[in-house]
Amino acid sequence: MKACDVIIYTDGSSRGNPGPGGYGIIMEDCKSGFVKEYSKGFRYTTNNRMELLAVIDALKMLKKNKLKVLIYTDSKYVVDSVEKKWVFKWKTTNFKNKKNVDLWLDFLKLFDKNTIKFNWIKGHNNHPQNEKCDKLAFDASKSKNSSPDLEYEKINKPL
Repeated sequence: MKACDVIIYTDGSSRGNPGPGGYGIIMEDCKSGFVKEYSKGFRYTTNNRMELLAVIDALKMLKKNKLKVLIYTDSKYVVDSVEKKWVFKWKTTNFKNKKNVDLWLDFLKLFDKNTIKFNWIKGHNNHPQNEKCDKLAFDASKSKNSSPDLEYEKINKPL
């Protein structure tokens, strides 16, 4: 992908796995340079769910389709699942023995609306946007107004 319309940085966090969690998102408009930050906390979830949900919610925030989107995350789980095409294979097997099926199905509904390229960033490596997303995610995990991760909590009851 030569040029981009939007750059998205994401990170997820959970304090305990499972435990209280959150995600952080930074979105940058490639043309104007406009930057927006988002975060959200959840009362009981996992780190991988937060990593993936951050990407999903960022894609849902895009106001247009057919954009060139670069996504930077420190989640090998997310990057490898998409870039190595595992998630598309999982879909053909109805996600047999896979976790986070609800989120992967949501992701797949969004994936074809734009041209998306994932890039892995090593976490806790002084990358400014990744460090900021990490802080947003961690702070959100401590929020008093956290949301339930309903699909996760249906199967896994909070302690």
